[in-house]
Amino acid sequence: MLFRLRNSHAERETHCGVLEFIAEEGRCYLPHWMMRNLLLDEGDVVSVENVPLPVATYTKFQPQSVDFLDISNPKVVLEKALRNFACLTAGDMIAIRYNDKSYEMCVLETKPEKAVSIIECDMNVEFDAPVGYKEPTRRREAPEEEEDFDYTKVSKPRFAAFQGMGTRLDGKKQVDGEAAGVDIRRGVPNYDYHVGSITFIRRGRKKEVEQPTPFDFAAFSGRGETLRAKKK
Repeated sequence: MLFRLRNSHAERETHCGVLEFIAEEGRCYLPHWMMRNLLLDEGDVVSVENVPLPVATYTKFQPQSVDFLDISNPKVVLEKALRNFACLTAGDMIAIRYNDKSYEMCVLETKPEKAVSIIECDMNVEFDAPVGYKEPTRRREAPEEEEDFDYTKVSKPRFAAFQGMGTRLDGKKQVDGEAAGVDIRRGVPNYDYHVGSITFIRRGRKKEVEQPTPFDFAAFSGRGETLRAKKK
């Protein structure tokens, strides 16, 4: 059984169920939060009417304090608390308890009508931002000013292959220096390279080239020959 409660003086109304039929005739006992919704004081006159309500399909709540965000799983807490309610009315303020603390929730919207029954129903629940909640603002860091830098003056490191120390098989120390008779220039390609061939550059002492000995130049210093035979 569901009832509509109406305060005709303040033009406020809400809906509720019945916990027990033990009050005296002409009296009803309401929780404090329901009397506050109806703007009632103790002893005020309230109109009670039995009404049918549709089953709820959607409800939107708004917590009245940012402390509600501290609850790890608010939908589970709300589902357990709503088992003590029979119906909901848009605009009402309900109170739920969790961990010895009371949280007030405002019913912003209900579907399919303004007042719905939540007894044995499959209802979608949505939360609005709590009262007093502010979105955190992200601070934008000012970009660091890059200093003018001349990248053309930066010398690129030259690549040098096989820079390690070699070891001879005969146990002798390696002689430092360029390969004998070969002028190695870094960065100059080997135009005599053939695909599939490997060229080993042997390092050793340069062979000394013998220089020709200087001589005195004498013009027409050779021997002459004659075709005529010598007379005896």
